Amino acid sequence: MAEPELKMEEGGKKRKLIIIIAVAVILLAGGGAAAFFLLGDSDEIPVAASQGSSGGGPTANSAPATGAALYVAMPRPFVFNVPGATRDRLVEIKVQLMLRGFDNEELVKMHIPSIEGALLRVFSTANADDLVTEAGKKTIRDSALKEVQKKMQELTGNQFIEAVLFTGFVMQ
Repeated sequence: MAEPELKMEEGGKKRKLIIIIAVAVILLAGGGAAAFFLLGDSDEIPVAASQGSSGGGPTANSAPATGAALYVAMPRPFVFNVPGATRDRLVEIKVQLMLRGFDNEELVKMHIPSIEGALLRVFSTANADDLVTEAGKKTIRDSALKEVQKKMQELTGNQFIEAVLFTGFVMQ
């Protein structure tokens, strides 16, 4: 009697193992299919989006592929102290630059140290009382844009940076 019970236990273990393997294979196949469809080649989307209803040619308001907005993040956040009326404050700002054109993106990446220096010059003139208000943040963003455009004009002869974006702003 002991032998038939052992055979049934071994058969049950084999079935469980087969079921577990089958479930794992199905899950992996489903995950692979989902990744393929979600992360697949996105080159088809701009082609379809740029084709208008007038025969498939570019429409008047469609931008060329090099005209899409690109964002270049500064490699590290800017952390600095600013004086205030009652006390000094510590500020951390994460910055991204908006521009257009892949060639321009490479130029910006090449000149990141100069851009960081220009941004630090602007941020060093900030006042904690001004940075508390939205108008003060907008003023420093506008000043940063002008300074970065001026620096890029000096370095490359072109002001192709369209916006300085604060993607993180913390003041303590």
